[in-house]
Amino acid sequence: MKQDKLKRQTKKEPGEVKAPQVQVPVYWLETSDTVSRRYEFEPDGYLSVKVVNDSRPVYHRVVESFLNKFFPSGYPYSVNEGYLRYTQFRALQHMTSAALSVLSTQLNISGHFLTFLTPLQSLLFAAGLRPTPAQATAVSWILKDGMQHMGKLICSNLGARMDSEPKRWRILADVLYDLGTGLEVLSPLCPHLFLEVAGLGNFAKGMAVVAARATRLPIYSSFAKEGNLSDLFAKGEAISTLFNVVGLGVGIQLASTVCSSMQGKLIAGPLLSIIHVFSVVEEMRAAPINTLNPQRTAMIVADFLKTGKVSSPADLRYQEDLLFPGRLIEDAGNVKVGRALHKVVKPSKLQEWKEIFPEEKFVLSHGNKWTDMLLEHNATAEDALRGWLVAAYATSMEKSFHEPSASTLQDAYDKMNSIFTPFLNELQAKGWHTDRFLDGTGSRFAF
Repeated sequence: MKQDKLKRQTKKEPGEVKAPQVQVPVYWLETSDTVSRRYEFEPDGYLSVKVVNDSRPVYHRVVESFLNKFFPSGYPYSVNEGYLRYTQFRALQHMTSAALSVLSTQLNISGHFLTFLTPLQSLLFAAGLRPTPAQATAVSWILKDGMQHMGKLICSNLGARMDSEPKRWRILADVLYDLGTGLEVLSPLCPHLFLEVAGLGNFAKGMAVVAARATRLPIYSSFAKEGNLSDLFAKGEAISTLFNVVGLGVGIQLASTVCSSMQGKLIAGPLLSIIHVFSVVEEMRAAPINTLNPQRTAMIVADFLKTGKVSSPADLRYQEDLLFPGRLIEDAGNVKVGRALHKVVKPSKLQEWKEIFPEEKFVLSHGNKWTDMLLEHNATAEDALRGWLVAAYATSMEKSFHEPSASTLQDAYDKMNSIFTPFLNELQAKGWHTDRFLDGTGSRFAF
């Protein structure tokens, strides 16, 4: 009877309207450093933050507002080490670059520019055309700008090298840009060669544009810590835009004062160029690139053999050779990667190697000055690391025995196998990407 009565009480009557459920917002207040913030979960699940009370000095509020607009969300915990120093020198680099661009476009058109039209008009007359000075001017600027597009096309073929050494190519891009700017500044001094000099300057700047854009993504990726690459890219471009505007103002001020004459340009231009190149070098030194190329792999192996520890990208960033990355490292076995197979290994030696180590995707060939390592087409960074460790251990053993031994390579291979798994785990824990080995345009082989 009690159960029937309970069922009758809970039974919904016809026409009865159920009262809507009211969702109570979930929020809380947090106070830290005289700032009170209200945190609330939105209906879509996102967390909103609102400042309720802020009694800090104006200076602190301005700094926080600047960081929110020009630095990634969650800074400094959302980026890798070195981002602040990278950003500081990036701002200086863009400011000097914009100032240089103002100086390069401030040409004395009245006297110097028109002088070069005479040989161009003569060339067009020889082709059967009868151009006016205005038409000859238009043709000259088209030819000059066409040199920039040619520079872009030529540089686009070097993309694999840029993947392998983004820092080096980023520095080279700015050197080329400054070279092109310098040629544009100097072009009024040789009016009869204006088209050639200005065209060569535009050619260098075209190569610089492609190299700078192509290396931007791997450098930004090295700082991304929480999958926030888009946020990093957007904030980085915001800082670039801000200091480009500042640099334009500086350039206009210089052009109307110190650099109003050619002598002033010849003094201020090189100084700005030196600051520009120095800034980009410091930028690149601060970037902890976490992909494996020949130089970084050799440095990791050398440090591991000497200390037994695996270096992180941040540990190696100031040790990289940005000008000559192809140098051999003795402590890592003097390994050279990427030479053509037919220049390194005889067919009989290759067959013998594959019979001894059939599962490996690398081949080692020991020479008098270095050890060549050849990789198969589908070899990853893990395969390159295995080969590099074998070469380093074999070189170390040969030094100990003072003469090569037939079993040295097998002993080195066994030693590599004994330590490789913990070595690889620690390498990945330090943030290194081991899914791909970036050897530029090095030769690979396939059976």
